[in-house]
Amino acid sequence: MSFGERARAALEAHGPLCVGIDPHAALLDAWGLPQSGDGVREFGLRTVDAAAGRVGAVKPQVSFFERFGSAGFAALEEVIAAARTAGLLVIADAKRGDIGTTMDAYAAAWFTPGSPLEADALTVSPYLGVGVLGGTFELAERHGKGTFVLAATSNPEAAGVQRARTASGDTVSASVIAEVSARNAAATAEGEWGSHGFVVGATVDWADAGIAPFSPPAPILGPGFGTQGAGPADLRVRYGQAAAQVFASESRSILASGAAGIADAIDTAAAAYREVLQHG
Repeated sequence: MSFGERARAALEAHGPLCVGIDPHAALLDAWGLPQSGDGVREFGLRTVDAAAGRVGAVKPQVSFFERFGSAGFAALEEVIAAARTAGLLVIADAKRGDIGTTMDAYAAAWFTPGSPLEADALTVSPYLGVGVLGGTFELAERHGKGTFVLAATSNPEAAGVQRARTASGDTVSASVIAEVSARNAAATAEGEWGSHGFVVGATVDWADAGIAPFSPPAPILGPGFGTQGAGPADLRVRYGQAAAQVFASESRSILASGAAGIADAIDTAAAAYREVLQHG
C-alpha cells in the first residue's frame, strides 16, 4: 500500500492527532531523565507506549536526538523501530534538502527497508528547487514511503521567502504545491491519495499565503497546534475542506503532562480533534 493510502487509513481510524516526540532539555528534566542518549531513548519509548493505539502517527524531531551524537542516533533508531512495530506511522522530522547524490543518500537513510533509521515519511525542504527531490520521491514511491514537503510553515520568518511571487505571479508556496501535486497525479491511481504531502502550519492563512485546495488529495502535516497557539477548533477554520487530510502535530502541550499523564493527555486531545471533524 502506498504511503498516501496508509496515511488516509490512519487518519480515518484514529483521527488527526499526531504526537510529536521532542525530548527538549527542559522536558527531560521534568520527566526525571538524564540529559543523554539514554534519557532521550527512555523519553521516546515511553511516548511511543502512550501513543500506540491512541493515534495513527508520531513525529520524532530528529534534532533533539542528534544533539547526543551517536548515542542519540542509536536511541532514535530504537524509538522509530518501536513505533513502527506498534503500528504507528513514523514521520521523521529531519527537514532534509540538498542536491544530487547528497539528497539521494539522505533518502536512502530514511526510506530503505531495513535501514537503521527506516521511517514511513520524511519532512523535506524544496528550497533548492523541487526538482532536486526527484530521486527522493522515486525512492519513497518504490518502498511505500512518503514525504512532507515544506510549503507554508507556521514560523513568521518564513513569510518573506514562501510568500514571494514567482514569474507566474503565484507565491512560492503555491508553486511548490503545484509541482509536487503534479508528481502525485502522475504516480497515483484515480481515487487514491498522493504520497507526497505538505507541511502547512495551523497558524497560516491560506488566502494570505496564496494557496488553495489541491488535487489529488495528499496528507498535510500541520505544525502550530498546542503550545504554538492553534487548537482543535482551528482545524476546520484553517484547513477547510482539507481538514480530514491533516495530521495535527502536538508536542510540548502533550509531553508536558509527564510520563504519568501523557496517555490521558493524548486521549483528551485526540477526542477533541475527532469531535471537530465529526461535528464541526
